[in-house]
Amino acid sequence: MNNLEVASFQNGQLSYASRDCETIPVHLIEQFGQLATRIDLSDNCLNSLSGLEKFSNLKEVVLDKNGLTDEAVNSLPILPAVETLSLNKNKIRDLDNLLRVIESCIPNLTYLSLLGNEACPDQLSSSDTDEDDYRRYRLYILCHLPKLKFLDFSPFRESDRKEAALKGPFLKVVRPSMDHFKENESSEDREGKASDYKPLPNKLRDNPGNKATFGKCRYVYYGRHSEGNRFIRNNDL
Repeated sequence: MNNLEVASFQNGQLSYASRDCETIPVHLIEQFGQLATRIDLSDNCLNSLSGLEKFSNLKEVVLDKNGLTDEAVNSLPILPAVETLSLNKNKIRDLDNLLRVIESCIPNLTYLSLLGNEACPDQLSSSDTDEDDYRRYRLYILCHLPKLKFLDFSPFRESDRKEAALKGPFLKVVRPSMDHFKENESSEDREGKASDYKPLPNKLRDNPGNKATFGKCRYVYYGRHSEGNRFIRNNDL
């Protein structure tokens, strides 16, 4: 079976998924460059997006599950006719860089999906994010890409556009990574971690004078927060 046979093409839709290719194959460009309006290159190993510009009639580009990094994003060519871009489940971390590239290369984009990237704070991909993070992320992107109609799995409303115009520039979500803490951790900090927690010396553990008691407190705190300890007196212990 040759390369042309493994590519699926029907009604302007070209699929070349799960082929382990690192660049866009030349034979696809030669065979379908003037015909394809949609290209699906999902589940490959692309490290460069150069060559997409040869598909002159593209409206939709699907690049899910390619392990695309911020560096690979910088290779995105100018695609003036593309309206849909799917980048789900890649390794994109720098949202600002991605937005700059899209602004300059895909000026008519109306649908964008970034689920499963570190740059996207969706709760399905990360337990460290919440609904507020995702809301800010949506408004921040809409502020930079005002032609968008859909982001990820939901459309934008008119109220979103008004809020993005007002607050968008100030809603960037920034979360330090563990790499950041490791890089900035001093040798003193590392030494301190090793020595901060030690077992209690034997002479103290064997001291028969050490005592502890347990009992009931007469005071009950009914507030929303666990602040009951401030009502406990020493003689109640």
